[in-house]
Formats: sequence, C-alpha cells, structure tokens
Amino acid sequence: MRVEIWSDIACPWCYVGKARFEKALAAFPHRDEVEVVHRSFELDPDRAKGDVQPVITMLTRKYGMSEAQAQAGEDNLGAQAAAEGLDYRTRDRDHGNTFDMHRLLHFAKEHGRQDQLIQLLYRANFAEERSLFTEGDERLVELAAEAGLDAGAARAVLADPDAYADEVRADEREAAQLGATGVPFFVLDRKYGVSGAQPAEVFTQALTQAWGERSPLRLVGQGDSDACGPDGCAVPQHG
Repeated sequence: MRVEIWSDIACPWCYVGKARFEKALAAFPHRDEVEVVHRSFELDPDRAKGDVQPVITMLTRKYGMSEAQAQAGEDNLGAQAAAEGLDYRTRDRDHGNTFDMHRLLHFAKEHGRQDQLIQLLYRANFAEERSLFTEGDERLVELAAEAGLDAGAARAVLADPDAYADEVRADEREAAQLGATGVPFFVLDRKYGVSGAQPAEVFTQALTQAWGERSPLRLVGQGDSDACGPDGCAVPQHG
C-alpha cells in the first residue's frame, strides 16, 4: 500500500502531522508493506527566494492578526509539537521560499533518502537556532549530506534552477487535481484522503480501512493456458 503525503517545510502542522502519522504507522500490523512518498506543496509559492521575514511578521501581514495573536498561535503549536515529542522554537523563527528544498527532496527520493532529508529539514526549520533560509545553499547541502546524500551532487542540484523543478510543479498540480487546498494532505492508495494533522487514531483508522479494502486482482481468461512458474516453463507437445 502506498501513502503519499503532500506537505511543505514551512508548515508547522506538517511537522506535527508527520509525527502523528508515524505513530499510527509504527503500530500498524502491515507497516512493512506500506510505502510512504513525500510530495511537494508550497504554501508561499510566489515569495522570492531572498525574501525572508520573521514568522510573526508573516502571520500578522498574511492573516491580519495582532502580534499577540500570532505569538499565541506559535505557543499553541509549540505545545502540540511537544505532545508528540518534537522540539519547537516558538520565538525568533523566520519564513521564506521552500522551492529549492522541494527540488532537493525529489533528488533525495531518487536515492532512497527522502524521509531522512525531510525530517532533517523540519528539525532545522522548527527546532534549531540557525536559519534554514538565510545561510544559502550550503546549509541545505550540509543537511543533504547528513541525510546520507552526496554533498557535491546535492550542490549541483541546487545550482541548477531547472533540476527537479518539473517534478515539484507536477506534484503541486496533482495536489490541486485531488482537491488539496492545504497541507498536510495524506492520500492512501489513491482511494482515501486525510486532511490536516489529525490525531494518530484517525490515521490508524484510515490505514486499517485502506488496507482492508484493497481490491484483489481479478484474472481474465482463467484456465490451463501455458505459463512459466517455479518449476519451469511448460514445453509445447507436438503430436
């Protein structure tokens, strides 16, 4: 069974939702038969790469709330993250464009290190003092190497603005086609969708239902026709 997760590194609920989903997946009896794929979704796709601002400033301008309201929201997110065992800095974080991070995640997927990289990116953005947005590509290369990727290859990807750009845009178009207007957005076997950072119990229910309703393969033209199997291939007999 495949679970696809549309998310953005700048999305705190994606950070929390991933932890809740993984809690459910860890207890799922068929967890070893579940493939998890991370898909791209930008919350702020029109923001220029060098346009970085404090999270509180972004929230007040985007949603028209006061600084006190924005800070209260960050404090609530910190509490939600802590309940899942996650570190979360509720002060002095910043916000910027995440397109290069998504390109790098597609590169990581090709090398089987996507989940490792996205977790490191989340940690860097939400839990560490160093900014993920102001230190340039070398910070991303450092995290890619920590995830087990070749640093030189990661640097080359970031230096080429077209590398994996089509893959990011394709994910975003697909999210729109599936009806995703926000993230995190979880799609199970292209049959069931779960929107938002739901409690682990909801993910458990979704996994169980999707697994139980997988369609068995229906064979057409069943019979004793020639085929190859564990004991070899049927040899035509000529009389």
